[in-house]
Amino acid sequence: MSDSEQDWLALRPQEPSPSQCCGSGCQPCIYDVYEKELAQWERAKAMQDKSLLMGKKEQSSNSELNPDTFTAFSVSSVEQLTEDTYQYKFELPGKSSLRLSLGQHIVLRGVVNGLEVQRAYTPISPRNAEGYFEVLIKESSLEKLPQSYQENTYTGHLNEDLMKTIVNSCRRKPFVLICGSSAFNEDMSRYLKSAGIEEDSCFVF
Repeated sequence: MSDSEQDWLALRPQEPSPSQCCGSGCQPCIYDVYEKELAQWERAKAMQDKSLLMGKKEQSSNSELNPDTFTAFSVSSVEQLTEDTYQYKFELPGKSSLRLSLGQHIVLRGVVNGLEVQRAYTPISPRNAEGYFEVLIKESSLEKLPQSYQENTYTGHLNEDLMKTIVNSCRRKPFVLICGSSAFNEDMSRYLKSAGIEEDSCFVF
């Protein structure tokens, strides 16, 4: 493999692992962001023009949030509130603000024990806070759950195969509550129908 080919592979977006998807029906989902970045990388590689990737990198330093890309913020302080709960304070450039409406959340991405993870959080700082925002982060792991819960807990990106596995593991026909974006609700309804769940057993909010 040539040095040029290795350089391009180093710039190729990394596909998210199933554990990185929060399953909340985010718009865009981490997989949507990945597909967009991959398409951008493929166009740049086909044209042998790395400058086509610079727009995404320059945008990442912008203080305003963008639903299509991640933005880097510095952690200014971490306060432990309970045995497994921490309050993180992130710096925003100048007097900028997240400008989120009530009910909106942000998606944080980072590396934990060598694995890139992604989770959705609702900031706890005042809506008009300037120059910072705060979130509560709780440590959690499947191993901390009781064994009975571990045996019946599934993690990963929701798809048709996983939904069939979950439905088939139920001892009796389940009733399902679906709550998410319109796209998420449509996908879930389709997956559940494929898994044998009738429409009158699904309740969409």
